[in-house]
Amino acid sequence: MSNSADMPAGEPGPALVQSVDRALAILEILARRRDAGVTDIGKELGVHKSTAFRLLAALESRGFVEQSEDRGSYRLGFGIVRLAGTVTAQLDITRQSRSACERLAAEVGETVNIAILDGDRAVNITQVRGGASIASHNWVGQQTPLHATSSGKVLLAYAPADVRAAVLTAPLQRFTAATIVDAAALKDVLGEVATAGWAGTEEEYEVGLNGVAAPVRGADGSVIAALSVSGPAYRLQPATYPEVARLVRSAADEVSARMGFFA
Repeated sequence: MSNSADMPAGEPGPALVQSVDRALAILEILARRRDAGVTDIGKELGVHKSTAFRLLAALESRGFVEQSEDRGSYRLGFGIVRLAGTVTAQLDITRQSRSACERLAAEVGETVNIAILDGDRAVNITQVRGGASIASHNWVGQQTPLHATSSGKVLLAYAPADVRAAVLTAPLQRFTAATIVDAAALKDVLGEVATAGWAGTEEEYEVGLNGVAAPVRGADGSVIAALSVSGPAYRLQPATYPEVARLVRSAADEVSARMGFFA
């Protein structure tokens, strides 16, 4: 006669194994169907609705599933990304960052950009305009200098040592009277950026244009992009940078989490 005493110490019981199997089956169902309600999931599993709900609640508490906006169905959550490891490098950061950028743009009223490192330049890959933005300039696809923009400073501060060395040893182009063209001064600024976790610029690339940026990290913790807010100097003033930086960092952290990074 077999009973729980016959099982090796530490081995999970049949009920627990069955629950784990059902939870994994739910993930497969949602992966196949994109979203589904509790009743439909219960029917597909062959269990009562209350059992399906308990399993979904457990998965939701871990971030593996999430409820849709109307709370009528469930879909896969971004906790799945945490388990994906190096596969997350293939995620589309433009798509994953969209909602966070839209909320930030609405909150600060200024233009929000995502930029990535492209050799010794930063390239902007997505942009969202805020309500207060009156500029028609589209930065998407444009390369900008690492030493003269907030996104560039962030990317440079966390870049591989050889990239930083190449930038710091090459002549630094002056764009405005405020551009940092002294390598020693720039190196100090990059140290401050790494310590603070954000960067700011004051009319260093274009006269009348200011910016604040923070790093976006991938699953392995490396900085894969910079999220920035930019706007006219008369609105986005240095005195507001700490508060703007708090909002920018929060948005960047959200995008990092969606890319698989959990501090």
